[in-house]
Amino acid sequence: MAKAVAVPDNESKLERVKGPFEKMSTFWAATMSEMKRVTTPNRDEVQSTTIVVIVTTFLFAAFFAAVDFVSSHTVGALLDHLTK
Repeated sequence: MAKAVAVPDNESKLERVKGPFEKMSTFWAATMSEMKRVTTPNRDEVQSTTIVVIVTTFLFAAFFAAVDFVSSHTVGALLDHLTK
């Protein structure tokens, strides 16, 4: 069931139309203020974080390869034992 939105009687149509534009203006001003605080990483920071990502990726790959190897051999041995 839909509910009606209560609009104060003293609010004119012009004030209701102006509201979204004020919100957008406030949002834009806040966005620009935040963007002034943004800093880009320097070359050393990018290189160090890239190395961390690559090393972590290889460690996870090795971990999942080991889990896959152990689980496949365990399931294979269990199936061989059950089918004899």
